[in-house]
Amino acid sequence: MNRAVFLDRDGVINRKAAGNGYITDFRDMHFLPGVAEAITLLHRAGFQVIVVSNQRCVAKGLITSVQLDEIHGRMTEHLAAAGAVIDEIFYCPHEEQPPCGCRKPAPGMLLEAARKHQINLPASWMVGDAEIDVDAGKRAGCKTARLLSSNQTANGNADVIASSLLDATHQILKLEGTASDPSRVVLSSV
Repeated sequence: MNRAVFLDRDGVINRKAAGNGYITDFRDMHFLPGVAEAITLLHRAGFQVIVVSNQRCVAKGLITSVQLDEIHGRMTEHLAAAGAVIDEIFYCPHEEQPPCGCRKPAPGMLLEAARKHQINLPASWMVGDAEIDVDAGKRAGCKTARLLSSNQTANGNADVIASSLLDATHQILKLEGTASDPSRVVLSSV
């Protein structure tokens, strides 16, 4: 069985859109510092890296599934050019109502990825910037990490609290006993 680190997209890989907006164009995707390094470290430690993201903008008609797939394709190409590989992206295109099994906090995307990639969920992690991400990870049986911005306080039930994906990665690798020397990872800036 494989192990994975599941990543939320907005707020973990890239900066969230202003207000309650959505990323509907790749030009609006601004990668957060240290993301490529973190993904590379996770791969080197033997984790698959899989994105699981709620993308209600599809249901709202702001973007089509084809356009979202194009954004994700460019995102993975951009990260790969910096040495960071995303193994697969799963997203929920549905509205909040009626409830579906894939929209986080439901664990559907993680469970589907586990079936497809033969992932041992208790040996895996879910990393997100919201409590719904933590809840989805817990419901799937994963360990969890929550990213908090400087103006947020730690609450909820995440196993790890971190300031960025890179910080969470270092904590996860330390807990897993696979900490690596970050000075040995040399990547182009993302």
